[in-house]
Amino acid sequence: MSAPSRRGVALEAALRARRDAGAKLLVTYVTGGLTPDWVDYLQVMVEAGADAVEVGLPFSDPILDGPTIQEASARALALGTTPTGVLGALAGREQPVPLVVMTYYNLVFRAGLERFAGRLVEAGVTGAIVPDIPLEESGPWEQAAAAAGVAAVLLAAPVTPDDRLAELCRRSRGFLYGVNLMGVTGERSSLSGSAAALARRMKAHTDLPVVMGFGISTPEQAAAAASDADGVVVASALVRAVLDGASVAEIGDRVGALRAALDRG
Repeated sequence: MSAPSRRGVALEAALRARRDAGAKLLVTYVTGGLTPDWVDYLQVMVEAGADAVEVGLPFSDPILDGPTIQEASARALALGTTPTGVLGALAGREQPVPLVVMTYYNLVFRAGLERFAGRLVEAGVTGAIVPDIPLEESGPWEQAAAAAGVAAVLLAAPVTPDDRLAELCRRSRGFLYGVNLMGVTGERSSLSGSAAALARRMKAHTDLPVVMGFGISTPEQAAAAASDADGVVVASALVRAVLDGASVAEIGDRVGALRAALDRG
């Protein structure tokens, strides 16, 4: 594992090391503040084999997220969750894998770009996904994040043209996030064939770790999506299980099954 970057593990270095050692990458997700013991879910994901964990900051209008993450955000907000509270909880436990925050630009802008990036570093977070900033307007955030030591992860979609994809590859840090399908996040019964084509296009443009997300719900889907990429993000399926009452141990079992499927290939 790479050496810590300030308080947290450097995202890109850690994922590159795992990929170059022959592993398929597993990035899992938990909504911060979803339950009083939500950090225990994060902890068990790490113990079960996640290579990085994405932490969602609850937001009242998560436009890129489907019903599951929307419900999780609403539940967390109803419990009084705030960005400060989520980051404070993360700061209380250093992790051996990178932590990545997923949030929306309204929260970043209201805090101030430099101040928000600094808060992430203080919490041990070394990556951030802010999906609602257009590429043409994301330069100031990318610069503020880089100055603080936070990797600004960018997203590419199946309809992204080659010239724009090349620019995304040039500017993304940490990893390049491939969106499997057009639409919002959420569980799916099957994956689109466009996901494999996008993964191959991204791999042709960059040596960054290429990780596919949106709609990956089962170990079999994870293995299939990772076959043309370096790894996968699994989010809504895990959050749905928590919403439905899954225990910390049960989430650990689910992540362990995902890890095993990726290791089998």
